[in-house]
Amino acid sequence: MARRSSWRALGAVGLALLGAGCEAGDRPDTLALATAGTGGVYYVLGGALSERWSAALPDHQVVAEVTGGSVENLNLLLAGEVDVAFSMGTTAYQAHHGTGPFEGRPEGEVRALAALYPNALHLVVAEGSEIRSVDDLRGRRVSVGAPGSGTEGAARILLEANGLDYDDLRPQRLNFNETANALRDGTVDAGFWSVGPPTSSLVDLATARDVRLVPIRGEEAERAAELDPTLRRFIIEAGTYPGQEDDVETVSTPNVLVVRSDFPTEVARGLVRFLLEARESLEGVHPVARSITVDYTLSDTPIPLHAGVVRHLEEEGETVPERLVAH
Repeated sequence: MARRSSWRALGAVGLALLGAGCEAGDRPDTLALATAGTGGVYYVLGGALSERWSAALPDHQVVAEVTGGSVENLNLLLAGEVDVAFSMGTTAYQAHHGTGPFEGRPEGEVRALAALYPNALHLVVAEGSEIRSVDDLRGRRVSVGAPGSGTEGAARILLEANGLDYDDLRPQRLNFNETANALRDGTVDAGFWSVGPPTSSLVDLATARDVRLVPIRGEEAERAAELDPTLRRFIIEAGTYPGQEDDVETVSTPNVLVVRSDFPTEVARGLVRFLLEARESLEGVHPVARSITVDYTLSDTPIPLHAGVVRHLEEEGETVPERLVAH
């Protein structure tokens, strides 16, 4: 994995450095973008975005890195080992406020570049399973997501909110592809995905074996939202996955791109501009990219925006809500 680029040098140079007239020797070689495992949307979208950013920034390379997911991404970001990171809103909120797995960190170290798309919590079982609710997971073999992933964080919140912890089930900490394989082979009874639908690992699983999405709704969802203020009601529409005949209610949190608060203002300004300009081409990579809009960023970003983003949006005539402006 690429480590510690020289992006700090960009702060004094400004956005002019992003133009075609700069010389290669004046630029950092790499910006590292933390994504997640290969079975999810972060990896696919991150690879495409890194290509577009690299093309938009002459003589500069953005490299998408495979990681364990949101929690690991934020730890890498806070350690200065990556420059930009994908994160679930839940994890970004915790990192910004110094709570959860980031307990003890100073508040305000993390800023958002943009909200991207909703990350829906999927609870998946084999067709014919007796599991119909979160409480039915008691005593079961459950894949709760890879260590350090946003999926595991989301699963923990849902379980805790509904009176369960790892001692009440037989947890398996598997990534998306491993979870799909385990459900296909019957070595787990249920698996969690927190991801933008549709995700390839679950599409492949539903093609190979009849599976069912367990709804997360009513009091189960309300209790989870009390622990995680970023959660929203979400519908996984019928036909999203092979064999899915009905809409399935669940919860979602926005996915965000995040940087450190001391990331250079003009570089953040350039990155968000190129991100928004690339939306249409990114839709061809994955349909979730249709949500990459100014409106979604202004309505659903769960932490303050980086100063460079605020500057860009205001220059474009947008009114940035006070809650998104860091002070």
